[in-house]
Amino acid sequence: MTITATTPPAQAPVAHEGRRTKRDLHGLIWLTLRLHRWAALCWALSIVVAAGTLLWAAGPGVDAAWAGYHTENCLDDGKTSVDCNVGAPALERYETAVTVGSSLISLAPLLVALWAGAALIGRELENGTAQLAWSQSVTPARWLAAKLAVPAALLTAGTLLLVLLHRVMWSAHITQGDGPWRWQEYYAEFFVGNGPLAVSRVLLGLAVGALSGLLVRRSLPALSVGFLAMTGLMYALAQLRPYLWPPVTVTTTVEQRGSVRTGLVVDQGALTSDGTRVPDPCHTSAGCDSVPDLVGYYTDHHPSAHFWPLHLMETGIVLALTALLVGAAFRLLRRRTGGVTPRREGGTT
Repeated sequence: MTITATTPPAQAPVAHEGRRTKRDLHGLIWLTLRLHRWAALCWALSIVVAAGTLLWAAGPGVDAAWAGYHTENCLDDGKTSVDCNVGAPALERYETAVTVGSSLISLAPLLVALWAGAALIGRELENGTAQLAWSQSVTPARWLAAKLAVPAALLTAGTLLLVLLHRVMWSAHITQGDGPWRWQEYYAEFFVGNGPLAVSRVLLGLAVGALSGLLVRRSLPALSVGFLAMTGLMYALAQLRPYLWPPVTVTTTVEQRGSVRTGLVVDQGALTSDGTRVPDPCHTSAGCDSVPDLVGYYTDHHPSAHFWPLHLMETGIVLALTALLVGAAFRLLRRRTGGVTPRREGGTT
């Protein structure tokens, strides 16, 4: 009797390897959620608090504030409603709610950078749990990909919800009118919270924290490095913001001096008869009469129509910077691990 040996299909090992990779990735995702469940819970609670305050501010909060703002008794006393109601309880509660919701959106990137550097990456490298995972069935690249993908998904979903609610709050505020607040869309909290820039900033915080943790490989130093790096980036982006789009120049006569006060001011000063720009002499010790040929004043500023160009330009810069930092994190991890190949079942490598 002749026994014929058959060769398994060539694609079988590849399919088996694909199933193993998919199973390992799913395991990493659930492990990441399990290890950082308290951080996820704190994030969820923060989202609930911020969402609740923004919803209240967009509905009963703004209605109560404006009801207190238009008080007839105050007007009967010969005062303006601004003088009488600027400290009214309804106005204070409304302003507090808006501040809480907007501040969480603005400060979230910094908090994410601290957590990602100290707990997400630094602590696991310091305790050796990451190295243990690499020696079993997970490559360093897959480990880092799961560590970034899980919080990125949660952060994106939560921040996007807050952005939508923030825009609802802002629309309700604008519909009622500005009243005693004199808020502008270029205020830092409102500029960030009214669009996709908020989402890109939390992702930047995640990338900064992850790279900080990989650099120092210890939780507390990574926390400090992440804090300093993210604070510096947020400050630099705020300083760069007015120059991301060409401003509009408005000129006024000497009699109209100081009439332009809205929008985001980039530069302002005085104009001489030949069109030369000089510093405003009225703001110097020399006095307003120190420039004999003074003919007017100029202001380079961004009106409300420039909000979206500036916002989207900064969003693109932040996303590009995030991609660079994530790429640097993977490159650094590969260089330090030397392309570690995980140990497979049965003793093979």
